[in-house]
Amino acid sequence: MSKVQQRGDEQLQKQQQAKEAAAKKQKTGDTDNAKDKGGLETKRDPTQTQPGVEAEMEVKPKFLAEWYRGSDKLKDKVALITGGDSGIGRSVAVLFAREGADVAINYLEKEQTDADEVKKCVEKEGRRCLLLPGDLSRSDICTSIVTRTVEHFGKLDILVNNAAQQHMVEKFEEITEDQIETTFRTNIIAMMLTTKEALKHMPSGGSIINSSSITAFRGSGALVDYASTKGAIVAFTRSLASQLAERNIRVNSVAPGPIWTPLIVATFDKEKRKDFGQHTGMKRAGHPEEVAPSYVFLAAQDSSYFTGQTLHPNGGCVVNA
Repeated sequence: MSKVQQRGDEQLQKQQQAKEAAAKKQKTGDTDNAKDKGGLETKRDPTQTQPGVEAEMEVKPKFLAEWYRGSDKLKDKVALITGGDSGIGRSVAVLFAREGADVAINYLEKEQTDADEVKKCVEKEGRRCLLLPGDLSRSDICTSIVTRTVEHFGKLDILVNNAAQQHMVEKFEEITEDQIETTFRTNIIAMMLTTKEALKHMPSGGSIINSSSITAFRGSGALVDYASTKGAIVAFTRSLASQLAERNIRVNSVAPGPIWTPLIVATFDKEKRKDFGQHTGMKRAGHPEEVAPSYVFLAAQDSSYFTGQTLHPNGGCVVNA
C-alpha cells in the first residue's frame, strides 16, 4: 500500500469515528442542541436573587480572555469601575489591568466573594486593585468611591459606569413605584452623581464609559423600566460628550446584547432562559470577555476621535445607533 493510500484510509477511519461519536451523543441526548450554539447551558443554573453572585453560578461566564495580549495601552492609568465584581465589569477590570492600569471596583456587600476574586485576578496581572463596597442608590456612596479612589491612587483617568439592576415585570400595570425609583436611582441617577464627582479629578485625555444595552435601541416588553434607563444612558452619553469635548474628556457607551452574567440568572427563571441569545445573528449568548475589549478600546488612545458614540457587541443584532 502506498503512503498516499494509507493516509486516505486513516482519514476515512477518523471520519467514521467522528460520525459514530456524534451518533452516540445524539442517542444519549448529549448534543450541542441541548445547549445554545455556543455550548452555553443557559437553563442549568438555579435562579438567584438580585444582584446575583458569579461564585454561585454553575455555568461560569468567561471573563479572563486568555487569548487577549496586553500592550500597555493603559499603562499607569487609574480606572474606577462600578459593578466591577462580576460579569462584564469583572472582565473589564482584568483587561484594564492587563493593559497596565490600576483598578478600583465598586460592588454590593453581598458580592464580596466575587470582588475578592477580581482583586486576585488584577493583582495576578501585576497591577493594584482597590475594593469599594457600597450601594450606589445612596448619593454619599457615589461621592465616596470617587474620593477614596483618588486618595488611594492619587488620580482618576477612566470611569466605567457599569452598575445596574433589572427586574422582570410582564404587565406594566403591576410594576411598583418603588421598583421604578430603585431602577432609575441605581442605573442612571447614580451614574450621573458618580460622574459629577469624577469630573472634579479627571484630567484632559480622560475617558468616561457608560454601560447601556441593546434594550435601549430595541426595547424590552418585560423590562420597561430597565430599558428606559438604558435609553437615558445613551442620551446622557451624547449630551455630556458634547459638553466635555472642549476639555478633551471623551464620553462613550457600550450597548451589549445578551451576555451571560449573574444578572441574567438573578432576573430570569430557567424557562425564560431557555432561548437566551438565540435571537442574535450568531444564535447564542455572548460572554463578558467578548465585550470587555470594547471598553479597552474606548479607554485607550486608540479611540481618541470617538466621543458621544455607542459600540454594539451584540452577536449580530442590527440596531439604529
